[in-house]
Amino acid sequence: MELLLTVGVGSYAQLITVLLVFVLVLGITAATTKWIANYQKQQSAGENIQVIETSRISGSKYIQVVRVGETYIVIAVCKDTVTLLGEVPKEQLKLDGAARNFNFKEFLDKAVKKKTGTEEESREHEEQ
Repeated sequence: MELLLTVGVGSYAQLITVLLVFVLVLGITAATTKWIANYQKQQSAGENIQVIETSRISGSKYIQVVRVGETYIVIAVCKDTVTLLGEVPKEQLKLDGAARNFNFKEFLDKAVKKKTGTEEESREHEEQ
């Protein structure tokens, strides 16, 4: 009987140890990711170059509209090359949503509200 009890305690100790190691690795990963993000943000603090829009035309080929200073240019980006296609006057671009900085928190909040609203509507339909 004592042998079974000892084996059970050993299993729990092993499980707790594995969970603690997992949480530690997860914490280190989160801290490293945050540090790298802050480092990259500081590197691109100039904001003189901004990718406005990207469109994929094949597996490894893209067309991008890029703002360099106050000039908007169109480039073709391939696996090994970048080719200038031309300049585009600002008046010809639709910049309302494309040039706005993407805010993930706002996007997530909208998604949660939409999901919550959908669940509430489903409950209301079930109740009726």
